[in-house]
Amino acid sequence: MGQIYDEAFAVCGLKATQYSLLSHIARADQPKMRDLAQSLVMDLSALGHTLKPLVRDGLVLLQVDELDRRSRRVLLTEAGQRKYEEARQISQRMSCRFEQAFGEEESLQLRKTLDFIASDEFARSLLGSD
Repeated sequence: MGQIYDEAFAVCGLKATQYSLLSHIARADQPKMRDLAQSLVMDLSALGHTLKPLVRDGLVLLQVDELDRRSRRVLLTEAGQRKYEEARQISQRMSCRFEQAFGEEESLQLRKTLDFIASDEFARSLLGSD
């Protein structure tokens, strides 16, 4: 699936994982790096590594938090916002195609299952005491 989505996003110069990251940043509205990493179920160093090409390409800006100088906030630049909007249209088209190919009910069930797998509740039950 990753290769299929990478091919779809290639026309706008992104990988699927980069689009996902831009999407999380846009929805969270200037999240702290720690909060963004937590929502993506990543550690901070992996997030930093993933952000590097987006920062290099001028799509994302890391800025010291005004209230907590130890934290950095992740912001979309104007170019990043434009790139996100371009990629969001591709994502919407791919979602429709996926649903047509996989089935409406099956797609809904898959999304519910993936949401549960990404939840804190699932992580707690998986890591429960032995």
